[in-house]
Amino acid sequence: MQNNFIKYCLNKNGAIMDYPLGPDQDPFAIKIAGKIFALFYEEKGYLNLKCDPVIAENLREQHEDIRPGYHMNKQHWNTIILEGSLPESAIFEMIDHSYDLVVKSLPRSIRESI
Repeated sequence: MQNNFIKYCLNKNGAIMDYPLGPDQDPFAIKIAGKIFALFYEEKGYLNLKCDPVIAENLREQHEDIRPGYHMNKQHWNTIILEGSLPESAIFEMIDHSYDLVVKSLPRSIRESI
């Protein structure tokens, strides 16, 4: 199932894979213009995604497989348990939201070039 999410992230305009801790080290990041929008912990089966703080809190209250961001700013990041009970479609929506938040934060000249 993780491969579906990795491919989905990498199909986003301008998305690249990066290993912040070194080649083939867990976690690996999916970035747009140098900014992370998805952080995969393959060994743990986690995915960290950026999220609007109000939405993040609502999602955590509704789903036990969504938690405050593991090793991230817990107000702006959620950790999603990938082998849990969440439907793939919900995770794809959260990936879209994370990507959109990061793209919106980029300077206009960079956004227009993506």
